[in-house]
Amino acid sequence: MGGYFVRRVLLLIPTVFIVTVLVFCLERFIPGSVLDRLAAEMQGFGAEQSGEPFDVEALKKELGLDLPIYVQYANWAGAIITHGDLGNSLWSRTPIVDELRARYPVTLELGLLALIVSMVVAIPIGVYSAIRQDTAGDYIGRSIAIVGLSVPNFWIGTMVIVIPAALWGWTPSVEYISLVKDPLGNLAQFILPAAIMGMATSAGLMRMTRTMMLEVLRNDYIRTAWSKGLTEKTVVLRHAFKNASLPLVTMIGARIPGLLAGAVIMEQIFALPGMGRYMIDAINIRDYPVISGVNLIMAIFTLFCIVLTDISYGYLDPRIRYR
Repeated sequence: MGGYFVRRVLLLIPTVFIVTVLVFCLERFIPGSVLDRLAAEMQGFGAEQSGEPFDVEALKKELGLDLPIYVQYANWAGAIITHGDLGNSLWSRTPIVDELRARYPVTLELGLLALIVSMVVAIPIGVYSAIRQDTAGDYIGRSIAIVGLSVPNFWIGTMVIVIPAALWGWTPSVEYISLVKDPLGNLAQFILPAAIMGMATSAGLMRMTRTMMLEVLRNDYIRTAWSKGLTEKTVVLRHAFKNASLPLVTMIGARIPGLLAGAVIMEQIFALPGMGRYMIDAINIRDYPVISGVNLIMAIFTLFCIVLTDISYGYLDPRIRYR
């Protein structure tokens, strides 16, 4: 297994390289040059009061944007490899690493809460729908899953803000509450956007759980377990659910990065200072180093989740061998 893990990690290197090259190059094609925006910002602060025209070329050289794009990429990647330095923001000139260190706990907490909500809701309902197939509870669970898949979570998040504000004058807090300073206040602030984020994930996971449980419950070894007089709890949890969980692990592992990416929308709606909001702000002002840095972190996290998912297969199914 150790050799398999090493090989998978080594395979991540070319994948990360390709992702970073694509992001680093494509972000330069976003309409609207960062140089024009920076020049307009500096002129607004009185950079032209002396009567001399603003030197855009000097600014371009100062920021290193006058170099060929492959040289810029080499300098950026070299700083990461040698010093772990993602560079500085073109606007605030603050280190990107410091910004991410302050923001990633917000996005991580939001994504983990959304994952927990989706699993707590989806798996029990999916199992119940399978063992009580074609009953009223099964139809209700399937209907809820279809609604969850059909309604966009950004629309629900917007309605959660707009409707209570219009009817009762209530809006969620827009001031971030730290988990360390006020755990209960932090949980109250995060639980609503996390529940909305987890809704779509729980709907798909619920349907997958039901489908896999129905498939496993029809196998011969399940009928043998019933014939031995085992209790329903033992048959369902120990024999059926464990063997049905492998596709669920695959689905959950693939959805974790999606939850973090989906946090972009919820962070904007609920004014949470996470990585997603940081990325949107950077795109709006064409802050290239920030865009590249956040995408790099997201890509590494996504690939890491995929590797962990693959490794977990061997623990869930002893028939799987790593070679």
